[in-house]
Parts: sequence; C-alpha cells; structure tokens
Amino acid sequence: MKTKFAPMLIVYGLFLTPMPVTVGRGADTKDDQKQTNSLSVVNEAGKASVLSAKDFRKLPRQSVKVKDHTGALVTYEGVSLAEVLRLAEVTLGKELKGPLLANGLLVEAVDGYRVVFALLEIDPAMTDNIVLVADRKDGKSLDSKDGPYRLVVPHEKRQARWVKQAVKLSVIRVGEPVKQK
Repeated sequence: MKTKFAPMLIVYGLFLTPMPVTVGRGADTKDDQKQTNSLSVVNEAGKASVLSAKDFRKLPRQSVKVKDHTGALVTYEGVSLAEVLRLAEVTLGKELKGPLLANGLLVEAVDGYRVVFALLEIDPAMTDNIVLVADRKDGKSLDSKDGPYRLVVPHEKRQARWVKQAVKLSVIRVGEPVKQK
C-alpha cells in the first residue's frame, strides 16, 4: 500500500503545505477583499500587490464567448490572467525558465475554494489558451454570486477551475523533487 498511495500523498502535501504569504494592506481578509472589490496577487518573491477595480479597468480588455454551466452561450469580459500577473511582477515569458518552470498559481475564492494552475498554462509565450479574469457577463457587471472577479477557462471541458468570487492569486513553489529509493 505504501507505494500505491505515496506519490499521491506527496503531491497532495505539496499543495497543502503552509507557505508564508504577505498580503497587501487593505486585502488581508476575505471580507476586506469582497468589500473593496480588490484582487490580491503575491508573486514568487513574496511581494504582495492589491489590484483595485480602478486598476483592473485600466488593463487591456478581452472577451470570450462560452457556454455556461447550463449550456447557454454567454460572453464574459475582463483581463487575461497573464496581464494581471505581469502587473504584479510575476515572472512570465522568456524569463520563465529553469526552476521557475515548477511554479504554480494558487487561486482562492471568498468561500475558501482553491484551484491551481501551472504558470506554463497561463503564459502567452507558452500557450495560445487564455485564462480570463472576468468582471462582466453579457455586458453587465458580475453579480455578487459570481464576482466581482471570476476566472473563466474556455478551453477546459469542465468548469472546475472557473473560480467565482476570486480574491487572491499566489505564486507557489513546488518543493524539491522526491528521491526514489
């Protein structure tokens, strides 16, 4: 049994291991983030940034037409996740190499829901797929159930990583490789 479950426990442990994270002023609790419509971003150096709704509106906008969970065709508008990360000085592009290739992005919602992306899945230098941080749906601001920010991942078959009420993005480092005995 040890060999059957050991790899799964190691991977599980990597993502549940507490990591020191500094959160920007005004966004240190879920309630603060929800009230101010801000998005906290922590880069690989531990530097925290708080993206306000005003900052978000200044970034280049995109839209995607997708089917929602009911199968209805909807249009989400927002900013690519890569642009949000660049603003927070997360390493992407030709500088994303070597040990940085093992970095991931932990996305957290107000209700504690969490998902992980490899930075390679987000970096436009590595993929043509877009991950959108949406603030509008069908021309209207997202309602309180979904927003103020929602991740939309159009290329995925299931919407498991379409995070509603996203409030925090943190670059995480995956630990040293486990040596096989």
